[in-house]
Amino acid sequence: MRRVYFLIFVVFGVTAATFGQATSSDSQTLRALLSEVRELRHELQSSLTRIQSAQILLSRLQIQEVAVTRASQHLDDARSKLAEVRVVLKSEAAEIKHFEDEAPNAGENAAQVEEALKRVKSDLEASTNLEQQRQATETEAEEQLRTEQDKLNSLETQLDELVRNMDNPSEPSDRVPR
Repeated sequence: MRRVYFLIFVVFGVTAATFGQATSSDSQTLRALLSEVRELRHELQSSLTRIQSAQILLSRLQIQEVAVTRASQHLDDARSKLAEVRVVLKSEAAEIKHFEDEAPNAGENAAQVEEALKRVKSDLEASTNLEQQRQATETEAEEQLRTEQDKLNSLETQLDELVRNMDNPSEPSDRVPR
């Protein structure tokens, strides 16, 4: 009978010890799983933040590319208009020279030549003023294009940095693009 009691004690004792170890082991496993889930959640949030930042930057980059294109077209238009005025100026200067050369030999047409000369000089003055305005417009367009290109370069730099951070996920990515 003692053997039976001893056997029952051993069986129940070992079983109780096993249950105690299983509970401890299960608890450790659950803690490890919980820790890993938390890490995965944190990495997922970081990835989502990076993706959102990339999307924002790409949108801003597209908008800025349009602004650069628009500024470039504005500069091209300003240069074209300035070139047109300069052609007119050369033509008027040549016309003035022609009338000045013709004035001494005009004879009876001297009054008409003088009147034409006054008209062309007036036109030249107006064209000179227009040239100055168009030159100022061209300068402003160049400055605007430079400003827009600088903004575009800044966004490209930010996007490059974000891509580098995506390649190296150990770095924090809490920085949202401006």
